[in-house]
Amino acid sequence: MASELKTVYLMSGSDRPKIARALERLRARVGEGALESLTAAEATGEDAVSACNARGLFGGTARLVLVSEVEKWKASDVKAVADYLGSPAPETVLALVGEGIRRESALAKACAKAGDLLFFDVPRNKLPLWVGEQFKRLGARADAEACRMLVELVGDDLRALESEVEKLVAWADGEPIDVEAVELLAAGHADPSAFALTDSWGSRDVAAALRACETILERARGSRRDELPRIVGRLSAHVARVRDCQAMAAEGVSAREAAGKLKKNPYYVQKLFAQAGNFSQGELDSVLVRIARLDLAVKGGSRLPAELEVERALVEATRAAAVERTS
Repeated sequence: MASELKTVYLMSGSDRPKIARALERLRARVGEGALESLTAAEATGEDAVSACNARGLFGGTARLVLVSEVEKWKASDVKAVADYLGSPAPETVLALVGEGIRRESALAKACAKAGDLLFFDVPRNKLPLWVGEQFKRLGARADAEACRMLVELVGDDLRALESEVEKLVAWADGEPIDVEAVELLAAGHADPSAFALTDSWGSRDVAAALRACETILERARGSRRDELPRIVGRLSAHVARVRDCQAMAAEGVSAREAAGKLKKNPYYVQKLFAQAGNFSQGELDSVLVRIARLDLAVKGGSRLPAELEVERALVEATRAAAVERTS
């Protein structure tokens, strides 16, 4: 067995995709043909020990015994494995995988003496950073807000997040990944409120805009107050893009041509063009000024509650423009 391989590896933690990659690397180093897989739901500790010793009686090349679900083992199973690790079979690597294994457990202590503990945990507040790392691992670029949005839409299932990251990377084909890309491709995981706010503003539906805002706040992972600046930032960026599309439309640029210029999904840009038709240039300028005032207000520039400032601004930015156009 290669000298760099340990006798035993105990793997646990919430980052199941990382555990899967660690196992893939281990299998590649030992050799696929030398793998024996067991599950602790059916195999006892004695069974795992027997599997480790079976080929050792005859010698040969390195082999890997993989046991999953080891959190189901009883104390007697753990003792059997711990006793084995005191005198392990040569050329055999034992890989144990389980959920919720604690470092101070008897199994972890026994494995730490003979091999390595590979615990991969991702705290809930670090999930956006984890998502960003997955994009980088695949050679893609995604901004921080896109990573945060993906977590908001998909949740804390790391396997589901990894799947969505891979889908976004394939779709982007080397282009940067932003919030709009996440909304378009990961929308199957989302409640419509995640991006209904900008849609309802674009269609000048005040009631829907207020409902969407309230739903976002109710489902915020952190405090409602922390979520308010994000709402303002998303609305500001969206209105600015609508104004850009309005200017391009005035120059005779089509939505498809604009999508190429903006490096955005054609469906999304078509939506921006449609919303641009609901406002005059002056109205969009006024909305951006109003949002800038709102941004200052929610960051401490107003004595009124931040939520009230957002509600007032949404009403003015959505309905006031419509009143102005019909006056």
